[in-house]
Amino acid sequence: MGSAAQQLVEALKLAGTDRVFAVPGESYLPLLDSLEAAPDLDLVTCRHESGAGLMAVADAKLTDRAGVACVSRGPGATNAALAVHTAEQDAAPLLLIIGQLPRANLIRGVFQNVDYRQAFGGMAKQVVQVEDPATLASSALELIGLARHGTPGPVVISVPEDVFAEDVSPVALTPQDRRAIVPDPAAVAAAGARLRQAERPFLLVGGGARS
Repeated sequence: MGSAAQQLVEALKLAGTDRVFAVPGESYLPLLDSLEAAPDLDLVTCRHESGAGLMAVADAKLTDRAGVACVSRGPGATNAALAVHTAEQDAAPLLLIIGQLPRANLIRGVFQNVDYRQAFGGMAKQVVQVEDPATLASSALELIGLARHGTPGPVVISVPEDVFAEDVSPVALTPQDRRAIVPDPAAVAAAGARLRQAERPFLLVGGGARS
C-alpha cells in the first residue's frame, strides 16, 4: 500500500507529465514529498502561484501535454486564477492541483476556505473536489484527458490535505487518450460549397489550428 499522493504522482507520470510547477505549502506536503521522491519528475519550485501556473501553461503549449501546477488553498489558489484564465483563452491544457482544508473543516467556514467550483467554474472546463483517497489518481487522469480533449483548456482539482496522506490500495490506472474531433463530412462539403460561391470568402479559424 502507498499513499494517495504517491498514487497521484504515478498517475501524472502515466499521463506523460515530466515536470510539475509548484509553490510549496502546508496544504499538500505529502504530495510534495512524493514529487521529490520521483526522480523522473522535475519539480520546479516557484516564488508565486501566478508564475507557477503561467509556466505550466507555457509548458503545455510547448509540449502538447497538460501542464501541471500545484498551489496551496485560499490566496495561493486565487493567485493562480490568472493562469487558469490564460489557459482558457489560449486553449492550453492545464491541471491545477489545489491543497484544500482537511475534510473535517470543509463545512465550518474556517480560515482560507474557498469554494473552488464557484471561483473557477466560469474559466475551467471542470472543477472537482476529491474527498475519497481511492479515487484521487483516477480522477486526475480523467481530468487530464478532459483538459486535452476537444478544445484544450484548464481543469482544477481540489484535494483536502488529509486525503493526500491516507493509504490506498493499488489500482490499475489507465491514461485517457486524446480523442480527435472529426467534423461531419456533409458539413464540410456544405462549407466548401458556400466558399466556392463567395465573392470575398473569410475564414475565422479556431485556436486548435495554431499547433
